[in-house]
Amino acid sequence: MNKRILRQAQQMQARLAKAQEELEALTVEGSAGGGAVKVVMNGRQKLQQVEIAPETAEDVEMLQDLVAAAVNDAQERVEKLAAEKLSAFTGGMRIPGLL
Repeated sequence: MNKRILRQAQQMQARLAKAQEELEALTVEGSAGGGAVKVVMNGRQKLQQVEIAPETAEDVEMLQDLVAAAVNDAQERVEKLAAEKLSAFTGGMRIPGLL
């Protein structure tokens, strides 16, 4: 009985590790200002790319706000994807360190 439980735990751990790897390979795009600022973030919430429309660079304060909004948009999208992908393992609970 204990061996079966251990084997099941190991299988679940392997599936969880695979899901985390898949998340890291995913990318999402966040944007703000109607696409004036776009960012690409991977599934581990690491910023990969920033694209800024040249005309946006004229207003520094607006640009700062748009970059922050685009990053937040991407982060929310990653969190949603991660919650969907990992919900089978967590039962909907947020467990620190899984994202």
